[in-house]
Amino acid sequence: MQFGIIGTGSYLPSTVVSNDTLVERLDVGADWIVDRTGIRERRRALDSEATSDCATAAAREALAAAGITADDLDFIIVGTSTPDHPQPATAVLVQRDIAAHRAAAFDVNAVCTSFVYSLDVARGLLGADPRTRYALVIGADIYSRQLDYTDRRTCVLFGDGAGAVVLGPVPAGHGMLTSRLVSDGRLHDLVRVPAGGSRLECDEKARACGDQYFKMRGRDVRTYVEEVFPALLDELLKDSGLEAGDLDLVVPHQANGVMLGRVAADFGLRPDQLHHTYPRYGNTGAASVPVTLDDAVRGGRLRGSGYVVLIAFGGGMTAGASLHRWAADRHEHAGLRDG
Repeated sequence: MQFGIIGTGSYLPSTVVSNDTLVERLDVGADWIVDRTGIRERRRALDSEATSDCATAAAREALAAAGITADDLDFIIVGTSTPDHPQPATAVLVQRDIAAHRAAAFDVNAVCTSFVYSLDVARGLLGADPRTRYALVIGADIYSRQLDYTDRRTCVLFGDGAGAVVLGPVPAGHGMLTSRLVSDGRLHDLVRVPAGGSRLECDEKARACGDQYFKMRGRDVRTYVEEVFPALLDELLKDSGLEAGDLDLVVPHQANGVMLGRVAADFGLRPDQLHHTYPRYGNTGAASVPVTLDDAVRGGRLRGSGYVVLIAFGGGMTAGASLHRWAADRHEHAGLRDG
């Protein structure tokens, strides 16, 4: 049986943080942020909101769009690097909140690639057990709790949010066709939050050094993206016998708009083949791909039976991409529930 995305959803917190607000504590102007990232504003979670709250809101939208209930779910996977707690998994809190009591629930942490990794895991689980039909896959992050708002290299990039999809049976020839996941632990120090784990306690000494904050070696990350983005796309196209021009939509991780535009153009993608949300939401971590996919779906970008690529990169370093054949009618899966 073939599995594909049959419903999407997203949640963005109500608090909007503009560039003008951020630069009050930085030695740059609002135009500096736009010129280097393309980002104009981002969302910030309320003090009362945790990652599971954002994930739950996105999950409910995705379930409604898919036309199924929480009781239908076999798996719930939350991709995040900002969980509610070190333990238990954020996914079990989502399971509780949507009352999906028969679903197995767990988290995946590949930093900003977490959603793409989770989607591949979900497809594998569904394909391995003929008794299973539906997986809820969520990307959710609240990076605002980990940012140093005096560090212009990082605080201008990130926003909070969650995106979700339901993976379920789709007609033959559609759904998730192929994927690639890669990691390079030799580059683990390019993106990190040093303190708070078993290696380094988040104590007074660590806080005095700012080790509780998100840190990134931006130039080295850019070099990694410039190498891995075209390599992953090239592998997907070779696997499927397609060319770049055959892709109807590419939904990339919304890391930095200026960087994305450059690497996409170098690969030969047209601007109209990409969908972006970074000007409004910034980099929402693991949420950025599903949030942007949901935005494309609700904006009418995916009305036909086209080819869609989801691609992301993140700390670890990690990267992943998957190729999907979008069903012309996402509700065609309904007749496959009992198949």
